[in-house]
Amino acid sequence: MSTTAAPHTRPPKHPAARHPDRLTRRMRLRRDRSMLIMTLPAVGLLLVFSYAPLVGLVTAFQYYDPLTGIRHSDWAGFGQFQQLFQDPQFWGSLENTLYLSFVQLILFFPVPIALALLLNTVLNERIRNAVQSIVYLPHFFSWVLTITVFQQMLGGAGVLNHFLRTHDIGTWDIMTNPDTFALLITSQSVWKEAGWGIIVFLAALAAINRELYEAAAADGAGRMRRTWHITLPGLRGVIVLMLVLRLGNALTVGFEQFLIQRNAVGHETADVLDTFSFYYGIATGNYGYGAAAGLFKSVISLLLIWGANRLAHAFGEDGLYRT
Repeated sequence: MSTTAAPHTRPPKHPAARHPDRLTRRMRLRRDRSMLIMTLPAVGLLLVFSYAPLVGLVTAFQYYDPLTGIRHSDWAGFGQFQQLFQDPQFWGSLENTLYLSFVQLILFFPVPIALALLLNTVLNERIRNAVQSIVYLPHFFSWVLTITVFQQMLGGAGVLNHFLRTHDIGTWDIMTNPDTFALLITSQSVWKEAGWGIIVFLAALAAINRELYEAAAADGAGRMRRTWHITLPGLRGVIVLMLVLRLGNALTVGFEQFLIQRNAVGHETADVLDTFSFYYGIATGNYGYGAAAGLFKSVISLLLIWGANRLAHAFGEDGLYRT
């Protein structure tokens, strides 16, 4: 009597085993567990200080009274925005914001790129690290300290004017001159934040393949040609990304910096949207009016990010996000 063995059947494979490159959500969480735990404090700060305050945006549509709270304040609808768009002070602040943002974009944005390129050419690592640390240090200074340094150097009783008076030369009004205020705040921003900005570009420069430079040098390309054909194309994606972020923050030119120097040059020159929300909203107790100005700035900033990102895609770059 002959018997035939039952055919051996293999158990079905796990989906992840059939497709080694396709991991389940649980497997990805287990793999990235350490990184996710490291991001929890940052996510918590983002939720508390960025997303939780969004609830207060409803005050832009109310005659908000802190004593009665959001739930019991009278509803204003779009009345705050109608008043806002009829206020000449608001349009003056918006004009100052756009003008100062344009000046900083033209004069400040290229500085970290240029500094990163210069530091990248320094062969001595000790000198490069020392220069980077010195340039990076002012980022940790508060705006009060930064403006105090400029006041001691360029103010009426500062080092520059003291030198000019000592040599019987006319003094130079810089800190209180409305005509040069845009250049002044741009200089302060460059001195304070340029060192922080070069970190991103130095990291991008380190990712460029060094063999490209060696091959270009072997073909007779000089330093300028290597920079133009290798370095700048290698930085293009990062430059576009930083430009998109910069345009998104174009209307946020700084609050504390302008608040400190507002009395020195006058509100007609130093008022921007942030200081307008403070002086004509919070300081006067008209919280809904200030919230309406802040909401208007946020919506325009969102549209600027969207437009800049679409423009980056049109030039073949990834931009900030993919649509």
